[in-house]
Amino acid sequence: MSYDNNEEVVAGAISERDFGKAREAVCVQVEKVYDSCKQKDCIENAKVLFARSDYVQRVINRAINVKCRRAEVADVYIDVEPVPFKRGFYSVDLKFFIKVTLDFFVPRDSVGTKIITIPGVVLFDKKVILFGSEGNVKIFKSHFVEQGIDVPIKSSLQQDNLPVAVVEVAEPICLGAKIQDLFDKLFEENNSADCCPRGIVESLEMETETDDEIFNEESIGDRNIPFRRVVASIGLFSIVKLIRNVQLLIPSFSFCVPKKKCIAATEDNPCELFDTISFPVDEFFPPQKHEFPGAEAQERAMLEAAEEEE
Repeated sequence: MSYDNNEEVVAGAISERDFGKAREAVCVQVEKVYDSCKQKDCIENAKVLFARSDYVQRVINRAINVKCRRAEVADVYIDVEPVPFKRGFYSVDLKFFIKVTLDFFVPRDSVGTKIITIPGVVLFDKKVILFGSEGNVKIFKSHFVEQGIDVPIKSSLQQDNLPVAVVEVAEPICLGAKIQDLFDKLFEENNSADCCPRGIVESLEMETETDDEIFNEESIGDRNIPFRRVVASIGLFSIVKLIRNVQLLIPSFSFCVPKKKCIAATEDNPCELFDTISFPVDEFFPPQKHEFPGAEAQERAMLEAAEEEE
């Protein structure tokens, strides 16, 4: 921890001499992590689902290539259930909805190609088993009403003490995308995202192209026959935790009173805040490999890994 002029302990890194400054032991209500795990998943050749599947199928049938621009986790559905005959352990079923943005390269009838950007979604299911301990009590909380009778607590604020699953995900890495042909691999015909939650489907809405050079009737052919589909490969990093609401006894040094003043611009002079921002040199002149933190070390690690595979 760091110190101000009065040698008071403030938030920050802790040192051995800080322990002697503890003033009392306090009981706090916190979410304690009982078990956790981390996972590195490579989702390979997962089918991409689309809104407006009829239009997208026309694009897929005409495209000569597809590129995955980016990926992001739009939502995660979680279900926690006790494991039979394993006291204190719970299975955590996860369904990831990963939104991907794809660039389709579609040839024109004249010269060149047109890039059509279409969002899609990849579904990924996962199950882990974690320790969540035992204990099943109901928790009731009061809701304060000034100058009146407190509102009776019903289901809206009633809780239980069963373990709760928390999922943390880093930004997924879009490893690639490709178009599969029916003759290469048999697959289900349906590529519609109608099976996804409404919020996911709405995020995939887009403006459809009306370029006659790309979608004229002669060049489309059997446009409604799904003889091709798109698959994507995604790298996903996640941490899954089981937490419970418990009371912990911890040492207390003092109240966390802020020591610094707030920085804010005023309506009279909004440029005061802007003046405190440094010029973003790196945005105009990206750092070279030897200047970028950890770049050379990562390059050596990748070369060593490639040599080991050979």
